Amino acid sequence: MAESNKSMNKCAPELDDLLCFSLYSTSLAMNKLYRKLLKPLDITYSQYLVLVSLWEKDEQAVNAIGERLYLDSATLTPLLKRMEASDLVTRRRALKDERSVIVSLTQKAKEMEPKVADIMEQALCAANMDMAEFKETKAKLEKLRTNLLHNM
Repeated sequence: MAESNKSMNKCAPELDDLLCFSLYSTSLAMNKLYRKLLKPLDITYSQYLVLVSLWEKDEQAVNAIGERLYLDSATLTPLLKRMEASDLVTRRRALKDERSVIVSLTQKAKEMEPKVADIMEQALCAANMDMAEFKETKAKLEKLRTNLLHNM
């Protein structure tokens, strides 16, 4: 009789024991939630993150947005092009350094900001977390991210 995979591969971890899988599947669930929350605004989760960054500080260089969101230019440039086509941002060359591209909010995007004010609260409710749990979880995830990036 053949042995099960589990007994044959005693060194192989189980999927549910992997931190990377917990992070991955949680990220998928979070993206699915945000897709639902952002659908009425007709923006994607990635576009939402760019907008949040620009609402914090308008007129940012593409590389600054990329650093803030941990995105490379190969990912960010097409995203910004789509956002520009949707009249959410404008892009222009920096006056002091023409190699740099500055991204700015459009009036449409500025008017969208109050409409997303309760999205984080809705996400907290969906996660069934109070603010203390949220802050603790967020701090642990940020520490993990920092440690991983430092050790790459």
